[in-house]
Amino acid sequence: MIVPAEQLNNQFFDYIIAGECTAGLTLAARLTEDPNVKVLVLEAGQANIDDPQLLRPAIFGSHLGNDSYSWHHKTIKQKYVEDRESGWHRGKGLGGSSGVNFLVYTKPPARDIDDFERLGNPGWNWKNLEPYFQRAEGFSEPTEEYKTRTGVKTETWTVGRQGPLKISFPASISEAEVRIQQPKGVSFLPNTYDPQNHKRTYSTTAFYLPYKDRPNYKVAVGAHVNRVLTENTRNGSWTAVGVEFFDEASGKVQTVNATKEVILSAGTLKSPQLLELSGFGRKDVLEKIDVPLKVELPGVGENIQDHIFVGLSWELNDDAPFDTLDLLRDPAVAAKHLELHESGSGLHTIGIVGFAWNSFDMFAPQGKQADIYDKMKDAVAKIDDKAHPGLREQFEVAMERFVPGKAGSPGCEFISFPGFLSGPNTPEPGKRYATILVAMNHGFSRGTVHSTSSDPRKDPEMDAHYFEQSFDLGIHVEMVKFARKVANTSPMKEMVVKEVNPGLEVQTDEQWGDWLKKTFSTTWHTAGSCSMVPREKNGVVDTDLKVYGTSNLRVVDLSIVPLHFASHPQSAVYAIAEKAADIIKAAA
Repeated sequence: MIVPAEQLNNQFFDYIIAGECTAGLTLAARLTEDPNVKVLVLEAGQANIDDPQLLRPAIFGSHLGNDSYSWHHKTIKQKYVEDRESGWHRGKGLGGSSGVNFLVYTKPPARDIDDFERLGNPGWNWKNLEPYFQRAEGFSEPTEEYKTRTGVKTETWTVGRQGPLKISFPASISEAEVRIQQPKGVSFLPNTYDPQNHKRTYSTTAFYLPYKDRPNYKVAVGAHVNRVLTENTRNGSWTAVGVEFFDEASGKVQTVNATKEVILSAGTLKSPQLLELSGFGRKDVLEKIDVPLKVELPGVGENIQDHIFVGLSWELNDDAPFDTLDLLRDPAVAAKHLELHESGSGLHTIGIVGFAWNSFDMFAPQGKQADIYDKMKDAVAKIDDKAHPGLREQFEVAMERFVPGKAGSPGCEFISFPGFLSGPNTPEPGKRYATILVAMNHGFSRGTVHSTSSDPRKDPEMDAHYFEQSFDLGIHVEMVKFARKVANTSPMKEMVVKEVNPGLEVQTDEQWGDWLKKTFSTTWHTAGSCSMVPREKNGVVDTDLKVYGTSNLRVVDLSIVPLHFASHPQSAVYAIAEKAADIIKAAA
């Protein structure tokens, strides 16, 4: 249950999960299956339980920038995209970003997960990790009528059906989605959506509410973790003995004690900050913020990788026989659809379900493939192995996804969106639109997240280094050009009036690149800041997710991913947490 944070001062728990994100509640639910184990989860935001603003689908993105639901992190000005800043919002409240994401549930390609093992992590491969995906999954099969009406195909799926996370197709799939579909690499995919009540499912509904009455499962909200408290042991490693946190309600700094382990689940942007504030990280970073160095780990806050996307939008014919989410911009219509949602109909039963996952060789001209690959080889040749240990090996593995003329990993993602989601031009009142979101998941540019102050409440400096590797932009340009071809192909072209963004004045590669740099966005899938690779290759955690140089401090969130994969990440975060639970139980 939720306990007042001020009551926790100097209490003892077996496990403290610090900085709750999607993984944190999953891990807590599994650890508390043992009634003899006491677990505490510390969450900086509020509980936000049963909040319709979180549970209602089809209000995608409305939480971002809202103080009640998101943290307003920002990158510094980005050198290679005309000094733009990017909003790296993250979920604020119990359940972390799983409560404010776009409900998309996809799983990574097996080869992308196998790359974890290739980079020095024995056992971290698809065969071993797939059961952990399935353990979390509670997929509901659509009816035969639904399959016939929408074209959904699930016959060959390997997916868990008994797990606590409810996954299903939303009640409605727009006809616009069907017409955007391509003949190859395409599928309709489910959402974290409860088919019984047509509401969002996330880590709170799956891994907290069903288990909250366990006497050994405690959660505190408004508890901002400051740092991990550690002691040096005789063998030279450090032992986590507790956590210092700020209680928002009382305005006091308090401590809570851990008898077994402390687990950081603060996400890619905050877990490295907590490590640095606790004395683990780059020597130069800790010297600047006047934090005593305990273990020098140059990889903390490095190796940041992000997914990015851009939208292309088309105005639709007035007589198109279907509705789009654009109608919700009219307050009267929006109110009507709120009422319809209560009965399981209307626009709030629409989700983001249409995807095409393509490898670069599936659509890029062979000349472009060769040019991009040559630039990748040049980038590898310029790597300073002393300054960036392990990066060369990582790039060489990543390059295999782009070998010209060979089937690569499907990191080029095309998403059909039944409404307007693009820039810089804005929608007209009363008009309906279709958008193709073009997402690049296999970028080579590497960013950083580092503390600039010993004040835990001050955000670290976040630098994505977007398009630092120029061929990242080249890949994305070929992708948006292909998306335009889709819109100019039947049956989609028959329902289009005009292209709104970017507009037909954009034709050359240079023009496409300029538009991309002005309008692209993060997909909030940032990974890699506490990478799981060998220590000598700038690793932060080992294959048991234990921070190097410590005996009982782990990181369990998306920050441990060493090389990003082609998928929306929430499924992988649940799987990582499920595996972590078994690792921790085995070590007890």
